[in-house]
Amino acid sequence: MPRSKVTIVGAGNVGATAAQRIFDRGYADVVLVDIVEGLPQGKALDMLESGPVLGSDAKVTGTNDYADTAGSDVVVITSGVARRPGMSRDDLLLTNMNIVTSVTRSVVNHSPDSILVIVTNPLDAMAQRAFQVSGFPKRRVVGMAGILDTARFRTFLAEELGVSVNSVEAYVLGGHGDTMVPVTASTTAGGRPITQVLPQDRIDAIIQRTQDGGAEIVNLLKTGSAYYAPSAAIAQMVEAVLLDRQEILPCTAYLEGEYGIDGLYVGVPVRLGASGVEEVIEFDLTDAEREALRHSADAVRELVDVMAQDSQS
Repeated sequence: MPRSKVTIVGAGNVGATAAQRIFDRGYADVVLVDIVEGLPQGKALDMLESGPVLGSDAKVTGTNDYADTAGSDVVVITSGVARRPGMSRDDLLLTNMNIVTSVTRSVVNHSPDSILVIVTNPLDAMAQRAFQVSGFPKRRVVGMAGILDTARFRTFLAEELGVSVNSVEAYVLGGHGDTMVPVTASTTAGGRPITQVLPQDRIDAIIQRTQDGGAEIVNLLKTGSAYYAPSAAIAQMVEAVLLDRQEILPCTAYLEGEYGIDGLYVGVPVRLGASGVEEVIEFDLTDAEREALRHSADAVRELVDVMAQDSQS
């Protein structure tokens, strides 16, 4: 049985680390694409040579030519300008809009049946852009955000409680940014509601740290942004699609009335499988959480409106 084919666009830290994680698992051949000559080729060759150590017979190829990506099952778009200290994700909007537009056109030309996983920031707006440019059905364009935000939330809660991360169940919804919405009403530790095991002031502090999670890393690194946790989230999404896991994961998906939001990419729980987003899962939210999600969606819509105005000018 032939292996699946996954293309990663962007051979920077996020893209290359995601390529490595997928290659390590051995069930998909990986193509790493970048505009910088030699960069994807060198990183791909280095990864390939780790195959005998890891026991992976998958292929990993580096290229500057989208023709080599033809027939991909999944395409992950990470290319774009990364944040620097003091920048918000939104500061990247128009520069990365142009990059995502160009990349999406190239990808669709060579892999018209692929599923697109968008990682470039500001993520929700870039997913919306890729959806518009690709002409793909909504289920085949999905953004990676909620898994990363949720992982950060679970990490901080587990540290606070002194328990395994596997004992913490949580979801973070909304836009990938300062307005993300950790759903505390359904967050549990060992099956117990988090509100019963932590005082509200500690929960509030952990929510704030989750919302600032990306900026905290940017400020520490000074010359880049997070990539280990984002690449792990990418690999989980790719695996859910290629292995048809039907896994319920928080992802950026196109809503048409769910949660009272229409015509917009926002982070929500979805069932992710071989067809992409197979279902949007509607949680029961408190009034406060529903209002916070609506506020988060409004922030995403502002960015989408700015892109629309720029495209017309």
